[in-house]
Amino acid sequence: MQQDWIMGFAGGLMIGLAGAIFLLVNGRIMGASGLIGGLVDRSGWGNASERLSFLAGLILVPGALVLMRGGYDNHLTDNLTVIIAAGVLVGIGTRLANGCTSGHGVCGISRLSLRGIAATVTFILAGGAAMLFFRHLLGAI
Repeated sequence: MQQDWIMGFAGGLMIGLAGAIFLLVNGRIMGASGLIGGLVDRSGWGNASERLSFLAGLILVPGALVLMRGGYDNHLTDNLTVIIAAGVLVGIGTRLANGCTSGHGVCGISRLSLRGIAATVTFILAGGAAMLFFRHLLGAI
């Protein structure tokens, strides 16, 4: 039996739980781009240790799970240029949208925020358009 949907469901539950705990403990929305942005522009240096520990968890926990499972097939392209371009485009998009999928998609939609819903719909449509363009028209992915 395929377990991809189970892993996606478990991951979604963990992200939702992390967002709820972050909101309850800190009284702020959990948005990865906002946490990183506060470190980059120095507006969030008052709670830099909290931000850095949260971001470290975002990197270290999946890394530990990959090591425990003995690897992970993610179906990404091997083309490093495409991966870097995708990362840059996501970074630009999060700045334009004043947030990312964790802030708008997870926390915004759960609070029934119209701004969060609109941003998430835009993310999904832009992602679909990017896949259509890069995979089906250019064959880059």
